[in-house]
Amino acid sequence: MKSFYITNEGKVRSHNEDSVTIVKNQSSEHLMIVADGMGGHRAGEVASSMVVTQIGKRFQALSSIGTKQDAINWLRENVKEVNSNIIKYSIENPEAMGLGTTCVMALLTKEFLLFVNIGDSSGFVFKEGKLKKITHDHTLVNFLVETGDLSAEEAVNHPKKNVLMKALGSSDKCELDMFEVEDIDTIDAIMLCSDGLTNMLTQEQIEKVLNEEDIGLEDKLIKLVRKCNVRGGLDNISIAILDKRGASK
Repeated sequence: MKSFYITNEGKVRSHNEDSVTIVKNQSSEHLMIVADGMGGHRAGEVASSMVVTQIGKRFQALSSIGTKQDAINWLRENVKEVNSNIIKYSIENPEAMGLGTTCVMALLTKEFLLFVNIGDSSGFVFKEGKLKKITHDHTLVNFLVETGDLSAEEAVNHPKKNVLMKALGSSDKCELDMFEVEDIDTIDAIMLCSDGLTNMLTQEQIEKVLNEEDIGLEDKLIKLVRKCNVRGGLDNISIAILDKRGASK
């Protein structure tokens, strides 16, 4: 397998509140994480970094994640703990009150693939040249679409499209979504990203770059970031890709 991840502040924000990583444990099982922080300078980046650092280091230290149920339990327990740590930090540092972060993760073993998300960072699988979104955004606008109060077309440019219904650090109740992907041997790649990518480029535009044959994985992600910034770069942009077709890196 080959992997690459990138994060960029964009063209409007003065600093980057995103954090991203791809790590392996001792059994070469992979964990991908993208976290999009919120709360302003020295707050959002703290929350997102706590997710990536704390969960990433713990995964790296594992000999193996174990069974699928072991993995589910491990993900839930670690997300719950980091949520508590973010809340504790905001209490101990009043200037950071209101900090929080989205979180999307993908955990891949030889037997299974699990996605976890809270907020509006996204998880996809890439198969036969097409992206399929696995996660569901926890936004007000997405909730209105799901209840039939808003059309998908109306949602695209809705003024409240970035209002989150869930985020780490916002509540003691850590209600995450978890998804299992079947037939993992048929999947070519896994992609996670913050909404700084999906708000600037359509899924078709992203697919077009990922399908280019004359450039490598790293250059594809750099090109996606460049395209976001050419279109205004209104937010921080983070992307992580694990390509199952490539040689190990």
